[in-house]
Amino acid sequence: MPLPAPPPPAGSLRLLVAEDEPHIRRILVTLLEASGFRIDVATTGREALTMLEGQIRYDMVITDLLMPEATGLQVLEAVRKNPSRRNTPVVILTAKGQDTDREQAFALGVDDFVMKPFSPKKLLNRVDQILGQR
Repeated sequence: MPLPAPPPPAGSLRLLVAEDEPHIRRILVTLLEASGFRIDVATTGREALTMLEGQIRYDMVITDLLMPEATGLQVLEAVRKNPSRRNTPVVILTAKGQDTDREQAFALGVDDFVMKPFSPKKLLNRVDQILGQR
């Protein structure tokens, strides 16, 4: 039986970052691009939903919970309902860490729920773990 193929290099992995806060968005993009990921950015939940309806294959979605036009939970739900995307890992970032939000996110199939402020190193380690990288 052949060995499983090694994971692709990070540079070939494409992530969608949905974050309406410019400062947080800049931190995420800088961190992830410096780690070799290709990043597409959505600044509203609606923009993220539109991008997810397109043909681009995303290896992961990182989304804020509270965004204009659609929430991170709506983005997560759209990913899980789409047969071609349902296995795409989703990480929700939030400053609003109520238990009901966390419970709802995990009920919808989120891969991780990260509280803001977050440690960039810990977030990157978590992204790597979920994607099976490095």
